[in-house]
Amino acid sequence: MSERLVLGADHGGFDLKRELVEGLREGGYTVTDIGTNSPESCDYSDFAHAVARGIIEGRFDKGILICGTGVGMSMSANRHPGIRAVNCSDVFTARYSRQHNDANVLCIGGRVVGFGLGWEIVKTFLTTAFSGDKRHVRRIGKIEDAG
Repeated sequence: MSERLVLGADHGGFDLKRELVEGLREGGYTVTDIGTNSPESCDYSDFAHAVARGIIEGRFDKGILICGTGVGMSMSANRHPGIRAVNCSDVFTARYSRQHNDANVLCIGGRVVGFGLGWEIVKTFLTTAFSGDKRHVRRIGKIEDAG
């Protein structure tokens, strides 16, 4: 079974999202693109909340969010319990966010990384498994217990 992915972007991530959606579909992933569908100005938080809800409700396995820097998307998605969104601009962070933190949402800055690096970050994020090590499980539990 293919992982169910959901992608969302604001105007700052529109171009990179289009390219990633196409590449992921060609790679055999099941992809839902929730928009935006134009380069017109829009609010990143609308897409971040929709992706987070879809994961929490079990409709998707992982999400990818793209805005200008990835920061606004990450901040918005992380407001939802059970979401561990990481803002990545390098492959190393993508790998360890999965191995150690079991991140379920990848945020990328469309104005920070180009398609080549963005694609490598996405591939790394999607193909790296959570280690399941007890210390990492304990630490993730502490993230969820905050508040």
